[in-house]
Amino acid sequence: MGGGPAKEHLLCILPYPIDDTIKHELHKRFPNIDVTYKQVSFTADTAVLRSELPAEIWHDVTILYTLFAFPEKLSDAPNLQLVQLSSAGSNQIQKHPIFTNSDITITTSSGIHGPQIAEWCVMTALVQSHKYNALHDLQKERKWGKSADKGDFHSVRDMVGRRLGVLGYGSIGRQVGRVAKALGMDVVAYTATPKDTPEKKKDAGFIVPGTGDADGSIPSAWYSGLDKESLHHFLRQDIDWLVVSVPLTEQTRHFLSTAEFKALSQDGKSPAFVQNIARGPIIDQPALIEALKDGTLAAAALDVTDPEPLPEDNELWGLPNVTITPHVSGVGSSYTERSFKLFETNLELREKGERLLNVVRRERGY
Repeated sequence: MGGGPAKEHLLCILPYPIDDTIKHELHKRFPNIDVTYKQVSFTADTAVLRSELPAEIWHDVTILYTLFAFPEKLSDAPNLQLVQLSSAGSNQIQKHPIFTNSDITITTSSGIHGPQIAEWCVMTALVQSHKYNALHDLQKERKWGKSADKGDFHSVRDMVGRRLGVLGYGSIGRQVGRVAKALGMDVVAYTATPKDTPEKKKDAGFIVPGTGDADGSIPSAWYSGLDKESLHHFLRQDIDWLVVSVPLTEQTRHFLSTAEFKALSQDGKSPAFVQNIARGPIIDQPALIEALKDGTLAAAALDVTDPEPLPEDNELWGLPNVTITPHVSGVGSSYTERSFKLFETNLELREKGERLLNVVRRERGY
């Protein structure tokens, strides 16, 4: 008879430890939820994860907070109702029965990565534009160099009056746009669907306080569409710096290739700088290499590649106009704290019967 609502069981499976302060806050705010914490290897290898997670661990779980670890079969987790991913993307679950054969709600941690990724974007852009690699070499050589033997430092051009194109104006793109605007740049945005009203331009997701572009007022122009004609129209808008921040779907796989790089560079007349902080396969990598070698593109900064890790013999490593980092732009000391803040917000919305933040729409793939 009675006794209040049934107990929920939350299973947190992550490849890193969770701070006790976060655990305490979670227990304090949601006393009706039993929580189990499990740390596993940092891998997406299902065989490894299976060896670390007994099948019975899933049986009474109603809420799963995870990065790569999922029950092998839907029948292993018959009570599962919500999967909260600690990542911004959901491609790691899209071939799993949870995604393909169920209506279990899946949410992501989109919105928590904007500050650190925007800083990575600015950092790598300035490394290229200010010829910092050459300056760093001079420091290591203990040389006070000013001559052209290491690069013409007088040719450095600042960002004022230049144009940033954000391909995928989500939470990350909005924070990059905010910072670029502060540098004096013009910002143009590209989205899959039209944002042709003030309401549609708003950010409906999780926003780290003091960041982003909540009302969508930063871009001077908006473009949209997943067809090549619409994409090329956007790329031909005299863009000096392109940030790739779209999710990886079947429609965005190799979204940028030779034709797109030519459109972006105005057929080679105005080579642009390209950054990819999304997923490696969004860019046709061999085409990118050729465009960087023949001058179609001025430079690139890549936090993601295809494949990952990037093979030692890949030509990208040796190109002087390329900055490569090992998929680290989104990590930082505040990552877990922000991710759990978002998760707690979703748990509160769920208790109230309201729509959750960052719900993955299966039909569009993110």
